[in-house]
Amino acid sequence: MAELKMPEINSVVIAGNLTKDPTFRETSKSTHVVNFHVAVNRRYKDSNNLWQEDVCYVGVVAWNRLADSCKDRLKKGSAVLIDGELQSRTFKTDDSKNRTIVEIKAKRIQFLNKLSKNNGNDGEKESAIENNSNFEDSSFDKFLTDEESNLINED
Repeated sequence: MAELKMPEINSVVIAGNLTKDPTFRETSKSTHVVNFHVAVNRRYKDSNNLWQEDVCYVGVVAWNRLADSCKDRLKKGSAVLIDGELQSRTFKTDDSKNRTIVEIKAKRIQFLNKLSKNNGNDGEKESAIENNSNFEDSSFDKFLTDEESNLINED
């Protein structure tokens, strides 16, 4: 019998809010990188048919131009939708123990908050999505609940 080959799929799409301000840095070869954590809420009904909420905290890393695009747009509480892949990395802690973490390596980040032009000086709003497209034109809208869509489109 022929062996079946497992498909090589590594894809993640997740939406949430930053738990604290992102950390921006530059590698020794001048490559820009940003790290942040996203809190993702999950609502479900328990065995008593009551609504419960659970929170999952996920680490995210973005490189190069994607990291640069986060510089003036992300802060604690910012709402984002991340499209990427899982990656693991191992490092040594201060007490010389090896630690392995799994995080999302972002391929695309959609900024869901609205951003004021001129740093808020004129009060006009613009979408903080890269390429300034409208939320209605975004391929990520299909992942949002009606409630989330209404929150995004509020003025």
